[in-house]
Amino acid sequence: MGEWHTIPALVRWSAERYADREAVVEGRTRITYAELGARIERAAAACLASGVVPGDRVAVWAPNSLDWIVAALGAVSAGGILVPLNTRFKGGEAVEVLRGSRARLLFVTGPFLGTSYVAALRRAAGSGTGSGPLPGVPSLREVVVLSGEAPPEFRTWRQFLAAGEDIGSAEVASRAASLSGDSVSDIVFTSGTTGRPKGAVITHGQTLRAYETWAELAGLRSADRYLIINPFFHTFGYKAGVLACLMRGATMIPQPVFDVDTTLAHMTAERVSVLPGPPTLHQSLLDHPARAAHDLSALRLVVTGAAMIPPRLVERLRTELGVGTVLTAYGLSEATGMVTMCRRGDDASVIAATSGRAIPGVEVRVVSPAGTTVPAGSPGEIWVRGFNVMRGYDADGPATAEAITPEGWLRTGDIGVLDAAGNLRVTDRLKDMFTVGGFNAYPAEIERLLSTHPEVADAAVVGIPHPRLGEVPKAYIVRHPTSHLTATALITWSRHTMANYKVPREIEFLPELPRNASGKVVKGVLRGRGRADSFG
Repeated sequence: MGEWHTIPALVRWSAERYADREAVVEGRTRITYAELGARIERAAAACLASGVVPGDRVAVWAPNSLDWIVAALGAVSAGGILVPLNTRFKGGEAVEVLRGSRARLLFVTGPFLGTSYVAALRRAAGSGTGSGPLPGVPSLREVVVLSGEAPPEFRTWRQFLAAGEDIGSAEVASRAASLSGDSVSDIVFTSGTTGRPKGAVITHGQTLRAYETWAELAGLRSADRYLIINPFFHTFGYKAGVLACLMRGATMIPQPVFDVDTTLAHMTAERVSVLPGPPTLHQSLLDHPARAAHDLSALRLVVTGAAMIPPRLVERLRTELGVGTVLTAYGLSEATGMVTMCRRGDDASVIAATSGRAIPGVEVRVVSPAGTTVPAGSPGEIWVRGFNVMRGYDADGPATAEAITPEGWLRTGDIGVLDAAGNLRVTDRLKDMFTVGGFNAYPAEIERLLSTHPEVADAAVVGIPHPRLGEVPKAYIVRHPTSHLTATALITWSRHTMANYKVPREIEFLPELPRNASGKVVKGVLRGRGRADSFG
């Protein structure tokens, strides 16, 4: 590992090593690494003043921004365990993770994209047994609004920072020094097949080793200008984005939401050289009618994942945009987001058809249902072992024991094939998971939410192809006998109940769901039916 073993040590090191280099560009705001380090130290001091102690869970519910970076890294520097919340969540979904993580402190955005996250929180958790700012989340002691006004029971970002002014640098440094590589740095919640959020526990050491490897394999440079569109609440946006830039001294340009015109404008104005993201992002750029009017010549590195990349896309990135390095990778939250990655110099066919080889320090097996290794070229479940495997699911011993074998192998639930050279091709999603424009959608979670509708007797969800988003949810619904529920009404209800990427784009009503002899829904039948009727 580099000259640091914890994330706060990395922050201090980068502030000194790259002091005068531009660290973050956000609109008219441009700050150096030295300035970023000072802001993070001030946020860490405020966390200490707020009573954060090592091991406290600190949640951030906000879009990609400089404030997100400062708040999150300030909390981690104070010994807090970062719990990132998906900005697509509705209030109830956010509250569920806040409760499950036992969060003590929450940083929340002001109004964003016409939505008041503060109001959503207060509606979802305004009543309960707790005595803090959100009675429905008893563990929560403080809520800080990052931009704009705050209600009386919350604090503004300015008020929060001001409260830490009496905490000196020595006290902040002492707290940071108390951490080690084995200290927990973050808990990333993933819903999985149960539909209930489970928190993957990851340490400072795991994170830094994985993303130093990522930066090395990708060839990230100090002169790079990195447009970070991947959400910070995803491992990839935060760790392959923010932390990798800190390691290499690259410039971060956070973009809160993906919009093609905004992306093209950023790429031209800021001479963006690095642009990771799902294949749909790059496809949208290539197909935009005004692309030729923008100078994208600085772009040299693209790293993608989340879905199979069409071979034609690799070719177009290289020929039409002149991108020198296009790489694919595979990871999951339970493995610190990093399992395999292509290498620079790999043939285009390897990059397009596989997710590369295991990163150093990691083993990958493909096994039969009995747990025995299958021959190269044969499909099976992907198992992973190495430094990257999570410490377990937070406060969930049974789920941890189910996910990790006594020998330390993580059962991913993904189906894949290893070729003779060790390149991995993922052929099926995590259990039944599918990806909607880069966002992981878990059918069990959507089914659980749909089942709360009073007229829904049974529900099953599958992913169906979509020309722009890759896949979208389709729901098969069994209505209660007296119900006259329509597809339009259920979709409208869903938009108020769940994040937009989870909302079914199609509803089909059935008298009953197809089930096997053990009573399990036969998703294969529904997938075949869904693909036959899907978007053209």
